[in-house]
Amino acid sequence: QVQLVESGGGLVQPGGSLRLSCVVSGTIFSIYAMGWHRQAPGKQRELVARITSSGSTNYADSVKGRFTISRDNAKNTVYLQMNSLKAEGTAVYYCKTAVGYVNYWGQGTQVTVSS
Repeated sequence: QVQLVESGGGLVQPGGSLRLSCVVSGTIFSIYAMGWHRQAPGKQRELVARITSSGSTNYADSVKGRFTISRDNAKNTVYLQMNSLKAEGTAVYYCKTAVGYVNYWGQGTQVTVSS
């Protein structure tokens, strides 16, 4: 069974940094694209960043230049380095992958940006 477990969320001041991690089990991690999504209170879930199996990346316009997605296939882990965080970055962050036609999500990790 495919499982995704996020960690690394917390409370951070505006302008601060956090690194989120997502460990994947139950599948061949290296062959699948991975994504980080977030859902703020009262808003729809949105894609933040995505990385393909070959390492190509793309980002939402709102985080370009501040967030970096990366992966370590030896550790079955995808990361999201978040710098220069803003209050509007407050959300639950989820990692996601798709195996065939099935989407798999982690349980989410809360990020709160506040002074």
